[in-house]
Amino acid sequence: MNDEVSPSDIDAIAKQLGREPRDVHRIAHRCPCGDPDVIETPPRLEDETPFPTLYYATCPRLTSAISTLEGSGVMATMSEELEQDANLAGLYRAAHDDYIATRDVLARQLDIDVPEIDGISAGGMPDRVKCLHALIAHSLAVGEGVNPLGDRALAALAPWWQKGSCRG
Repeated sequence: MNDEVSPSDIDAIAKQLGREPRDVHRIAHRCPCGDPDVIETPPRLEDETPFPTLYYATCPRLTSAISTLEGSGVMATMSEELEQDANLAGLYRAAHDDYIATRDVLARQLDIDVPEIDGISAGGMPDRVKCLHALIAHSLAVGEGVNPLGDRALAALAPWWQKGSCRG
């Protein structure tokens, strides 16, 4: 999805986050209620801060569900599986490469140079699972089949969106 950011999107994101959002480049995914739930952020913020997190989950229902899943110990299990399953590790490395390549394309489009984050993706990729928020945001933004652990974690959350609008 390549979704332009409207003033109502910024308003919705501000309400979701409880603060004004910084440097929203585009809406990377929308909740079934229509509100943004994942935003895409440039690799360097307006204040010149390097920002490796390309995809950022904003929906409070989504982030709450992810936090609950993180608290269940699933990240340690996934990290152990990465060490034992070469195929999964290869797919996860490919997700890491996809994340960096997509962010690099955006940086070139915006004429931004961010050497501080070269080779760094998000969520612990490519070697471990550190943040399901980043992995699930990646899966929502790019669709199923790119980030195997983001996809798996997202499937474990269903149906987090069925309680209505993220605006409450």
